[in-house]
Amino acid sequence: MEKLLSIYLNDHLAGSTSGIELARRLARQQAESRLGEPLGAVAKEIAEDRDDLLEMMHALDITPRRAKVYAGWAAEKAGRLKLNGRVMNRSPLSFVLELETLMLGVEGKQALWRTLRTLAEHEPRLDDERLARLEERAQRQHDALEELRSRSAGRILTTH
Repeated sequence: MEKLLSIYLNDHLAGSTSGIELARRLARQQAESRLGEPLGAVAKEIAEDRDDLLEMMHALDITPRRAKVYAGWAAEKAGRLKLNGRVMNRSPLSFVLELETLMLGVEGKQALWRTLRTLAEHEPRLDDERLARLEERAQRQHDALEELRSRSAGRILTTH
Protein backbone atom coordinates (compact mmCIF):
# COMPACT_ATOMS: atom_id res chain seq x y z
CA MET A 1 0.00 0.00 0.00
CA GLU A 2 2.81 2.44 0.84
CA LYS A 3 4.24 2.25 -2.68
CA LEU A 4 0.86 3.02 -4.25
CA LEU A 5 0.21 5.82 -1.75
CA SER A 6 3.62 7.31 -2.57
CA ILE A 7 2.84 7.25 -6.30
CA TYR A 8 -0.61 8.74 -5.69
CA LEU A 9 0.62 11.58 -3.47
CA ASN A 10 3.57 12.36 -5.73
CA ASP A 11 1.24 12.54 -8.73
CA HIS A 12 -0.90 15.04 -6.83
CA LEU A 13 2.22 16.95 -5.83
CA ALA A 14 3.14 17.25 -9.52
CA GLY A 15 -0.39 18.40 -10.31
CA SER A 16 -0.29 20.98 -7.54
CA THR A 17 3.00 22.33 -8.90
CA SER A 18 1.39 22.79 -12.30
CA GLY A 19 -1.70 24.33 -10.70
CA ILE A 20 0.32 26.86 -8.71
CA GLU A 21 2.19 27.94 -11.81
CA LEU A 22 -1.04 28.36 -13.77
CA ALA A 23 -2.88 30.16 -10.96
CA ARG A 24 -0.02 32.59 -10.36
CA ARG A 25 0.33 33.33 -14.07
CA LEU A 26 -3.39 34.02 -14.42
CA ALA A 27 -3.32 36.28 -11.35
CA ARG A 28 -0.36 38.22 -12.79
CA GLN A 29 -2.03 38.57 -16.19
CA GLN A 30 -5.21 39.88 -14.59
CA ALA A 31 -3.51 41.98 -11.87
CA GLU A 32 -4.86 45.24 -13.28
CA SER A 33 -8.41 43.96 -13.72
CA ARG A 34 -11.15 43.16 -11.22
CA LEU A 35 -10.23 39.48 -11.63
CA GLY A 36 -6.69 39.91 -10.31
CA GLU A 37 -7.54 39.97 -6.62
CA PRO A 38 -9.74 36.85 -6.52
CA LEU A 39 -7.26 34.96 -8.73
CA GLY A 40 -4.41 36.04 -6.47
CA ALA A 41 -6.31 34.75 -3.43
CA VAL A 42 -6.95 31.38 -5.10
CA ALA A 43 -3.28 31.13 -6.17
CA LYS A 44 -2.18 31.80 -2.59
CA GLU A 45 -4.50 29.11 -1.25
CA ILE A 46 -3.36 26.58 -3.87
CA ALA A 47 0.23 27.16 -2.73
CA GLU A 48 -0.83 26.69 0.90
CA ASP A 49 -2.64 23.47 -0.04
CA ARG A 50 0.55 22.20 -1.66
CA ASP A 51 2.41 22.93 1.59
CA ASP A 52 -0.26 20.94 3.47
CA LEU A 53 0.25 18.03 1.08
CA LEU A 54 4.01 18.15 1.61
CA GLU A 55 3.51 18.15 5.39
CA MET A 56 1.25 15.10 5.15
CA MET A 57 3.73 13.33 2.91
CA HIS A 58 6.44 14.01 5.47
CA ALA A 59 4.24 12.72 8.29
CA LEU A 60 3.64 9.56 6.26
CA ASP A 61 7.39 9.20 5.51
CA ILE A 62 6.79 9.63 1.78
CA THR A 63 9.59 11.29 -0.14
CA PRO A 64 8.63 13.89 -2.74
CA ARG A 65 9.92 12.82 -6.15
CA ARG A 66 11.69 15.76 -7.77
CA ALA A 67 11.26 14.36 -11.26
CA LYS A 68 7.48 14.45 -10.87
CA VAL A 69 7.58 17.97 -9.43
CA TYR A 70 9.66 19.14 -12.39
CA ALA A 71 7.30 17.35 -14.75
CA GLY A 72 4.36 19.25 -13.24
CA TRP A 73 6.21 22.52 -13.68
CA ALA A 74 7.08 21.66 -17.29
CA ALA A 75 3.52 20.54 -18.05
CA GLU A 76 2.18 24.00 -17.19
CA LYS A 77 4.77 25.62 -19.45
CA ALA A 78 3.98 23.21 -22.29
CA GLY A 79 0.26 23.87 -21.86
CA ARG A 80 0.85 27.42 -23.05
CA LEU A 81 1.81 26.11 -26.50
CA LYS A 82 -1.65 24.89 -27.50
CA LEU A 83 -3.18 25.85 -30.83
CA ASN A 84 -5.64 28.66 -30.29
CA GLY A 85 -6.55 29.96 -33.72
CA ARG A 86 -3.91 32.68 -33.48
CA VAL A 87 -0.33 32.63 -34.70
CA MET A 88 1.45 35.25 -32.58
CA ASN A 89 -0.80 36.04 -29.61
CA ARG A 90 -3.31 34.61 -27.20
CA SER A 91 -6.88 33.93 -28.18
CA PRO A 92 -9.58 35.62 -26.09
CA LEU A 93 -10.66 32.06 -25.23
CA SER A 94 -7.27 31.19 -23.71
CA PHE A 95 -8.21 32.73 -20.35
CA VAL A 96 -11.49 30.79 -20.17
CA LEU A 97 -9.80 27.50 -21.09
CA GLU A 98 -7.07 28.10 -18.53
CA LEU A 99 -9.67 28.77 -15.83
CA GLU A 100 -11.37 25.50 -16.78
CA THR A 101 -8.03 23.69 -16.53
CA LEU A 102 -7.44 25.18 -13.10
CA MET A 103 -10.95 24.15 -12.03
CA LEU A 104 -10.22 20.56 -13.05
CA GLY A 105 -7.07 20.63 -10.95
CA VAL A 106 -9.01 21.90 -7.94
CA GLU A 107 -11.56 19.11 -8.44
CA GLY A 108 -8.71 16.59 -8.45
CA LYS A 109 -7.32 18.11 -5.27
CA GLN A 110 -10.71 17.86 -3.62
CA ALA A 111 -10.80 14.17 -4.55
CA LEU A 112 -7.33 13.79 -2.99
CA TRP A 113 -8.54 15.23 0.31
CA ARG A 114 -11.58 12.92 0.26
CA THR A 115 -9.35 9.92 -0.41
CA LEU A 116 -7.04 10.86 2.45
CA ARG A 117 -10.04 11.29 4.74
CA THR A 118 -10.94 7.67 3.98
CA LEU A 119 -7.39 6.64 4.87
CA ALA A 120 -7.46 8.76 8.04
CA GLU A 121 -9.94 6.28 9.52
CA HIS A 122 -7.03 3.80 9.76
CA GLU A 123 -4.02 6.11 9.68
CA PRO A 124 -3.44 8.17 12.86
CA ARG A 125 -0.83 10.37 11.13
CA LEU A 126 -3.63 11.93 9.04
CA ASP A 127 -5.91 14.50 10.66
CA ASP A 128 -9.51 14.06 9.46
CA GLU A 129 -10.57 17.53 10.64
CA ARG A 130 -7.72 19.17 8.74
CA LEU A 131 -8.59 17.18 5.65
CA ALA A 132 -12.26 18.18 5.98
CA ARG A 133 -11.24 21.86 6.09
CA LEU A 134 -9.03 21.38 3.03
CA GLU A 135 -11.86 19.66 1.18
CA GLU A 136 -14.22 22.56 1.99
CA ARG A 137 -11.62 25.09 0.91
CA ALA A 138 -11.19 23.28 -2.41
CA GLN A 139 -14.94 23.58 -2.94
CA ARG A 140 -14.79 27.34 -2.25
CA GLN A 141 -11.88 27.66 -4.70
CA HIS A 142 -13.83 25.77 -7.34
CA ASP A 143 -16.88 27.99 -6.79
CA ALA A 144 -14.79 31.17 -7.06
CA LEU A 145 -13.14 29.94 -10.27
CA GLU A 146 -16.51 28.95 -11.74
CA GLU A 147 -17.84 32.45 -11.08
CA LEU A 148 -14.86 33.99 -12.86
CA ARG A 149 -15.08 31.48 -15.72
CA SER A 150 -18.78 31.96 -16.24
CA ARG A 151 -18.57 35.76 -16.35
CA SER A 152 -15.51 35.70 -18.61
CA ALA A 153 -16.93 33.13 -21.02
CA GLY A 154 -20.18 35.05 -21.36
CA ARG A 155 -18.38 38.32 -22.00
CA ILE A 156 -15.89 36.84 -24.48
CA LEU A 157 -18.35 34.73 -26.45
CA THR A 158 -20.89 37.51 -26.83
CA THR A 159 -18.44 40.23 -27.87
CA HIS A 160 -16.16 38.36 -30.33
